[in-house]
Amino acid sequence: MKENTTSDYLPIENYGVVGNLHTVAMVGMHGSIDFLCFPRFDSPSIFASILDKEKGGNFQITPDLEEVGYKQMYLPDTNILLSRFLAYDGMVEITDFMPVREIEKECVLIRKVTVIRGEVKLKMNCSPRFDYARADHQVSQKDKNEVVFTSQGEDGTICKLLSDVPLEVDGNDAKAEFTLKEKESANFLLVALSDDSRELPFENELSKFVDKSFKETLNYWKKWIGKSSYTGRWMDMMHRSALTLKLLTSYEFGSPVAAATFGLPEEVGGTRNWDYRYTWIRDAAFTMYAFIRMGFTKEAGDFGKWILQQFEKNIDEKHQLQLMYSISGESELTEEELDHLEGYRQSRPVRIGNGAYDQKQLDIYGELMDSIYLYDKYGEPITYDFWSKLVHLIDYVCEHWQDADHGIWEIRSEEVEFLYSRVMCWVAVDRAIRLAEKRSFPYDWEYWRTTRSKIFEDVYHNFWDEELQSFVQYKGAKTLDASSLLMPLVRFISPYDPRWVKTLKAIEKELVTDTLVYRYNNEKSDDGIEGDEGTFSMCSFWYVECLCRGGQVEKARLYFEKMLGYANHLGLYAEEVGLQGEQLGNFPQAFTHLGLISAAFALNRELERSKKG
Repeated sequence: MKENTTSDYLPIENYGVVGNLHTVAMVGMHGSIDFLCFPRFDSPSIFASILDKEKGGNFQITPDLEEVGYKQMYLPDTNILLSRFLAYDGMVEITDFMPVREIEKECVLIRKVTVIRGEVKLKMNCSPRFDYARADHQVSQKDKNEVVFTSQGEDGTICKLLSDVPLEVDGNDAKAEFTLKEKESANFLLVALSDDSRELPFENELSKFVDKSFKETLNYWKKWIGKSSYTGRWMDMMHRSALTLKLLTSYEFGSPVAAATFGLPEEVGGTRNWDYRYTWIRDAAFTMYAFIRMGFTKEAGDFGKWILQQFEKNIDEKHQLQLMYSISGESELTEEELDHLEGYRQSRPVRIGNGAYDQKQLDIYGELMDSIYLYDKYGEPITYDFWSKLVHLIDYVCEHWQDADHGIWEIRSEEVEFLYSRVMCWVAVDRAIRLAEKRSFPYDWEYWRTTRSKIFEDVYHNFWDEELQSFVQYKGAKTLDASSLLMPLVRFISPYDPRWVKTLKAIEKELVTDTLVYRYNNEKSDDGIEGDEGTFSMCSFWYVECLCRGGQVEKARLYFEKMLGYANHLGLYAEEVGLQGEQLGNFPQAFTHLGLISAAFALNRELERSKKG
């Protein structure tokens, strides 16, 4: 077996994604599915060659063509992905999609390969590696068009591969070699099963099922995005970001994951390789804000139901929420390292689970209350039963707002009093008061209002550094933090307040390079984690929105449109941008896409106002 090298790995930005609101697959420009957790976002992976080229497993279709060019595109307003192979002696197109079904046990991945021009020989190789490539599996073949893979590990996953071209078993894999003439197609279906003895209704009419599923999937996504209320500039990028956020949201539970993947590095060769396949309260609340902005209030309502379930199931006697849960609401997300995987371009360790799940992060209450306040305003009025549970949360915030915590960036060093956490405690109490006043809900009028004032005074005076002429990362610090950019965005402070104007200048000097923004200076801020990282694209979009709200609209527009240039060829973003403009971190990243939506919405609004003025 040859030794892996970093050149064996496609750049992260050379992937597209398809999904069915239960899970997401990464499809490379070269026609290989290199990442898929089946049948759920947080299920063990069956394909993970993006994390280990030799051991991870993949599902590849390769045409026998010379000097091939590659193109990828989404069918407009859908999550159906086309990958094209362009050569002088032939042209091939792979259509990848996953039909949207209500239950995850009907999880189906469809790959249709069509020759557009010429006569082309093709090879297919399906190499699943179950339970994060830790488990052996059995392979059985019932007939020439069907192969069943059965994991021998704890995951117990069963997958059936169906095709209308003959399949062969090759060790632990399935393969096929076939030739297609111009306009001919071949179909491959990978199905997650709960019982391998159950005959699927479409087994004998594969091509009809594929055609029917294609039309249904096409119509599903077009119908969904057609409900968008956004009519402003940058429509294509807004719709792509909304479709991506929807793709990351569980159909069954209404909870969004932070990203589809685990283990993709924030620094190539580094150790900051986390598992993002869970529901962060903060990320989810911001996602609902983005959905509401674009008119998708049903998604916000579904998330509200999920939150209500966490109140009933997971909240402790102190009325304290965890910062994250599994998509189904499980609270134990124990972190472990997959030492047998070399990691993307040798970035180790590869982690599953997330050790930050039991951290204290006080900011989550502000993001949650803000999204609930907006849903009540633009979606449907919340019930009194829901309100009565929120009262306990706000009382908790009023009691604990002065506590130290681990902050938005989930530092793994000691807890401190973070500026951002303090500001978001103010947001939690402020939005709760506003909601109570609007709906005439009962609340402790004096306690909440007094606490809100105390928090504001504490932030405004005790987190300001005269020497730096800036608000600082945490109380007593001499460092800055890009999360401060949210201060005017959540209406804690006016974007024209002298202290904020000076803070923005300090951030620009310390953390900003052109339109790219670091979340903080790693050399000055000890976060308890080794290694460096790229610029955070989410922070870059916050910066754009700050410029816009502060009256620097033309600069904001320039920087926003430059940031659009850091998206990949499909309009997708990972978490970070590296020193060479490459995508870094888990992919696609919800936080980046919702930041884009918020910045574009604010910028478009200001540009429309200037037209009328």
